[in-house]
Amino acid sequence: MPEYPDVIVYLEALERTIGDEPLQGIRLKSPFLLRSVDPPLQVFRGRRVEGYERLGKRLVLDFGDEFFLVLHLMIAGRLRWRKAGAGLPGKVGLAAFDFAHGSLVLTEAGTQKRASLYAVRGREGLAEHDRGGLDVLEIELDAFRERLVSANHTLKRALCDPRLFSGIGNAYSDEILHRARLSPLQWTSRLDPQEIERLYVSIREVLLEWAERLRAELGDEFPDKVTAFRPEMAVHGKFKEPCPVCSSPVQRIVYAKNETNYCARCQTNGKVLADRALSRLLKDDWPRALDD
Repeated sequence: MPEYPDVIVYLEALERTIGDEPLQGIRLKSPFLLRSVDPPLQVFRGRRVEGYERLGKRLVLDFGDEFFLVLHLMIAGRLRWRKAGAGLPGKVGLAAFDFAHGSLVLTEAGTQKRASLYAVRGREGLAEHDRGGLDVLEIELDAFRERLVSANHTLKRALCDPRLFSGIGNAYSDEILHRARLSPLQWTSRLDPQEIERLYVSIREVLLEWAERLRAELGDEFPDKVTAFRPEMAVHGKFKEPCPVCSSPVQRIVYAKNETNYCARCQTNGKVLADRALSRLLKDDWPRALDD
């Protein structure tokens, strides 16, 4: 799922590519994409885009007079910039937003179509799509600390909860926790002040560094290849590969369709965290420490 760095780069690319051009029309290939009924999509035709905003992991296009389009890409949704009137590709094409000099095409890989589009009227209606998470880049340490310990969760869950913090998901939470040298299963209630400050600094550093890295990679191009797995990442998606800090093999916890990657040497004092599936299978043979 695109997270803060990806969403920011998308918004900047949209502003750079579309600017304030009027929308000529919207082509929907999948009727399940549109999740709202008022206002109708027809009211957006001919309107100019007056602004681009981020709402958590959602992209917001402001068409003036308090009319907004809210797009949530979910896990597999991606945006492509194509020539004007370009057809929607095969099974993955969901919609196209047509402008005079090009079309913004929305695709979604896989069989589960989870991406969504909402047409919204008014700032109050837009606020309904805000999950309430704080933007760590816009708050001070005290506000971060208060929100972090407001409920007792594991750090991984707390960082990925959109009701607590905005724009952080599975990929960058791994990178943040590795940078902070904290276990993904550490309880928020058991963090000392130094650990909380280290986490706060790490969130800001990782998100800003990756946003700059993505900008540098793209230049003036449109981000056609947004992915959660990048070779420059420290631990995310790097199971069994060497940690860039200590060279120990990266470990993982698999649950449902997600996984958490971490370095046992750097983050858990050498302890290998129990995998919900494999550790139950191996039972007493499950290695308790990295040296095992």
